[in-house]
Amino acid sequence: MPATLQNTTNFILLGLITHPRLPGLVFAVVFSIFVVAVVANVVMILLIHVDARLHSPMYFLLSQLSLMDTVYICITVPKMLQDLLSREKTISFLGCALQIFLYLTLIGGEFFLLGLMAYDRYVAVCNPLRYPALMSHRVCLFMVLGSWVGGSLDGFMLTPVTMSFPYCGSREINHFFCEIPAVLKLACVDTSLYETLMYACCVLMLLLPIAVISASYARILLTVHRMNSAQARRKAFATCSSHIMVVSLFYGAAFYTNVLPHSYHTPEKDKVVSAFYTILTPMLNPLIYSLRNKDVAAALRRALGRCPSSKRVRAVAVSGKY
Repeated sequence: MPATLQNTTNFILLGLITHPRLPGLVFAVVFSIFVVAVVANVVMILLIHVDARLHSPMYFLLSQLSLMDTVYICITVPKMLQDLLSREKTISFLGCALQIFLYLTLIGGEFFLLGLMAYDRYVAVCNPLRYPALMSHRVCLFMVLGSWVGGSLDGFMLTPVTMSFPYCGSREINHFFCEIPAVLKLACVDTSLYETLMYACCVLMLLLPIAVISASYARILLTVHRMNSAQARRKAFATCSSHIMVVSLFYGAAFYTNVLPHSYHTPEKDKVVSAFYTILTPMLNPLIYSLRNKDVAAALRRALGRCPSSKRVRAVAVSGKY
């Protein structure tokens, strides 16, 4: 093999488990999670779109989170499932680049969107009278657009540089998708400076939404503490609890990936953490919001209730003719 592998050659993904003893079982588990995640997020998007009671800024932002999660899980899991059933676990150079770009865009977009959702809760709890003006439909559109654009900037900056390195020797990526640190291990040049700059970029991207989230919830806690009504306190906490859980799950995994030093990382740990926020988190997010949010749960019950009721109406109409 020549010293330098041309950057048009396919890579090989070793998978979440390099040599699974029961690939069928792993496939069944991952496929089940994938189906639940996609169905739950699509149902969440449809509910928010159809039910007029959910036409508010908070649920508009939530629908965008579900959209990001749907695309996010579809980037990695179908390829992972295909590789579990196939001997050829290859991914093309362009396919790998596309996977990196979309992954960076969506994870960056979720960073910003979760920060903006915290700001939305701050306005709702601390400035309820100004909420319609501060969170107008136009402002929400700018927020969503800013999240997508902010995430794509990371993808546009890091993807070309990552794929411009010469890759030589082994083509085997010790991962189930093209994550940058795993891909860079195949480079036949020193990438330490680039990895340091990438690390700094990711930390900066994390710090901005974390600052917004911390400031928003600090003000929310202060406002709730000053409330005289216990019912008002419970309502305020209820509107924020789901978002806090989602933020904790997502940023906990992101903290490990982007903030902890390399000495804490191993290929096995990295794959487990990546599986958590690329496979499990997109499934958990809509479930958390549907189970802990009374408005979403009520909208789901109304949507399910329409099906049998409409059938009964049609049955009565038909029987009345005779």
